[in-house]
Amino acid sequence: MNKPYVIGVAGGSGSGKTFFLKSFLEHFSDDEVCLVSQDDYYFPVGHTMTKEENKEYNFDLPSTIDHDHFENDIFKLLKGESFMKQEYTFNNPNATPKIMEIKPAPIIIVEGLFIMHFGKIKEVLDMTIFIEADEHIALQRRLKRDLEERGYSNEDAYYKWVNHVVPAYKEYLLPYRDMADKIVVNNTQVSADIIKITDEISQELRDKLLN
Repeated sequence: MNKPYVIGVAGGSGSGKTFFLKSFLEHFSDDEVCLVSQDDYYFPVGHTMTKEENKEYNFDLPSTIDHDHFENDIFKLLKGESFMKQEYTFNNPNATPKIMEIKPAPIIIVEGLFIMHFGKIKEVLDMTIFIEADEHIALQRRLKRDLEERGYSNEDAYYKWVNHVVPAYKEYLLPYRDMADKIVVNNTQVSADIIKITDEISQELRDKLLN
């Protein structure tokens, strides 16, 4: 088996990473690509917290991620090994986490806030994609998601944005922006614009790796 081609997808909260990845993955079969998400490696702390403790706890720091486990699983894929992982449900008591089997594939996508900050992971990335959006647009997306999907109040969501999300973005993501191979500006609300970009990148990869 040839070494898999590893793509890192980074971007701040509200940048539109989720939709980008969904569109991107649709260009490949399960045998061609696998996805490892940093979110699934949070240390399990939220379920023991009160609402106020949850508000104060900063989930936007590298120290909240079990990066040793994250790195080890990526290296398993590089060696052609599968692993099992429990899905992270963002402390949603109504969600039942799935147990996922992650299988090796010719293309490995690693996504998350800190993938370029964690040195061992950064070293194995063959291509890096940085997704960004203007701050006011990212904030609107974040507030909408936190209110609808995670049950935060508008006050709590905005508190986290100002005190956790933006400072962490400036310290742990923004310094790596200009090192990325591709920068995707995602200010649009038009799905076709992002789909077109994923069409282009996926075709480039298919020509390089899979044909």
